Amino acid sequence: MWKPNQTGSGTGPQSPEPQRPSVPAAPSFEANPRPSAAPPAPSASGEQATIGKSLVIKGEVTGSESLYIDGKVEGSISLPGNRVTVGRNGQVSANISAREVVVLGKVRGNVNASDRVDIRSEGSLTGDVAAQRISIEDGAFFKGGIDIRKPGANEKASEAKPANASVERPVPVQV
Repeated sequence: MWKPNQTGSGTGPQSPEPQRPSVPAAPSFEANPRPSAAPPAPSASGEQATIGKSLVIKGEVTGSESLYIDGKVEGSISLPGNRVTVGRNGQVSANISAREVVVLGKVRGNVNASDRVDIRSEGSLTGDVAAQRISIEDGAFFKGGIDIRKPGANEKASEAKPANASVERPVPVQV
């Protein structure tokens, strides 16, 4: 095997070339570039800001990029068209308005998402949710009302909510 690889540069370029592009030959080398390739995905939709574990923010958070919260935020969060992710260490006491909201930590406040809300198994959300889609994993905690909007519904529909359009009952999900 050593001789075909060394002397195979003249005769074996056909076998090394297909092996290098193929997944089995270079997964250990591609594993490192792939994580660096993953961050460009958020940059394609905009940058992602991070609020670290030791940070505490009180007030209004607005912007035009996605946000990952691992610290504490009190007040309001308004990032229309972007994603707000509350990390496992995140504690949010705020109303959140965004395109997509993912909850891994604790949220106390109303969530208004133009697309979807995702409460993961470690997550806890206490407050009303208005979104087109909602996902609550087993083990997650949710207490509040849910208002599912149709994809064509605009803010006009949210201003004139019928009383029977939202389900207002606590739904604790524990495993």
